[in-house]
Amino acid sequence: MRTLFSWKKAGAAVIASLMAVGMLGACGGGSSNSSGTKITIFNSKVEIESQMEEMAKKYSKEKGVDVEVYYSNDTVAAHLATKYASKDPYTISMVDAKDVYSLAKEHAVDLSDQSWVKDTDYAISIDGKTYGYPVSIEARGLIYNADAIKKITGKEFKPEDYKTLDSFKELIQELKDGGMTSPTGVMKEDWSLAAHFLPEVYEEQEDPNAFLLDMKAGKVDLNSNAKWTSLMNFFDVMKENNYAKSSAISAEREVTEQKLAEGEIAFMFGGNWDWSVINQYDYSKNMGLMPVPQNMDDGTNEKLVGGGSKYFFVDSSDNTSDAQRKAAKEFLTWLAEDKDGQEFITNEAALVSPFKNNTLEVADPLSKSVKSYADSGKLIPNYNYLPDDHYSVLGAKFQKWLAGEEDRATLAKDIQDYWKTAKFTGESA
Repeated sequence: MRTLFSWKKAGAAVIASLMAVGMLGACGGGSSNSSGTKITIFNSKVEIESQMEEMAKKYSKEKGVDVEVYYSNDTVAAHLATKYASKDPYTISMVDAKDVYSLAKEHAVDLSDQSWVKDTDYAISIDGKTYGYPVSIEARGLIYNADAIKKITGKEFKPEDYKTLDSFKELIQELKDGGMTSPTGVMKEDWSLAAHFLPEVYEEQEDPNAFLLDMKAGKVDLNSNAKWTSLMNFFDVMKENNYAKSSAISAEREVTEQKLAEGEIAFMFGGNWDWSVINQYDYSKNMGLMPVPQNMDDGTNEKLVGGGSKYFFVDSSDNTSDAQRKAAKEFLTWLAEDKDGQEFITNEAALVSPFKNNTLEVADPLSKSVKSYADSGKLIPNYNYLPDDHYSVLGAKFQKWLAGEEDRATLAKDIQDYWKTAKFTGESA
């Protein structure tokens, strides 16, 4: 889910420098049964970089199509703009939903006639044409360590028993009384604070787009908004019981995730992508993802926020041949419908497939939670039209609040001031 970054080099210089530092993987070139067709894939999801590269090698060998996978952790839109300016686009690009909306009409192939379209609810269509191929389903919420909780309470942890903030606070106190000094962890990264948590304030409004247009027009007083108050009341509890409370903005993500994995803390706000870090440690078997506890009766405390996460599109420019586009479409179909492609998504990349025909059991406990909520129709949709600088600007403001340098009312004013000048025109942007 992260969209961090900013590109500092362009064109061939970018590619050369990435190759020099080993950040770029070129896979499958020169396979003995090659058809002579070569496709390039841009991967913007760091968690699956090595898996994508290994998959490309195997696919190249078995299908006779040379596949090269490139990775960067810089801004997707800026990087792709550089590639198009140098007339060297990728055959397939993995982007965020907002990038599909901004780039598709000019740069993407209409995929409406592809067989996989009927098997997903998460493809992106614009003006009746399907451009965005969903890579996975991801969701945000409160990650819990059930084993750590049971060790202290002596009871099986059931997330549904803690839908309200009041019940959650009672559990936090029970954990503290039982010897867990600080039951929560808070990630200080700007993307976690302002690309993952803060957007829930918008996404859980009755009409997110209308709400943000009102924000833009200066018509919203956040301090009087029920959803802002509800979510920040929850975050106050997380902040107050944070193991790194005295050094909140210097706490390292890996340390926080290790403490959660090993049961030193019980809760952390995040998403199923966090498993890529958690699984590096001596993690507890019984973990999961639950809705944010809130004292509201609007149903949001029974749902995660999420949906399609990362999308492929196929280049439509003259720099890509029809043979390459055909090979690209075959690759996407393979991912969605072929047993090996499905196993790559579910088992090797440990992602939640957005395709109904992929019935493989997901690999990790956080993804199991996401799939359960998704299958039950309990996902609040992501809002995919936020300005590019939203998380960086407001992430810095959120960090000041986390560090105790300003209060909630001041943070609310910072957010309101940002929106008054934000480059934002709503969903039609």
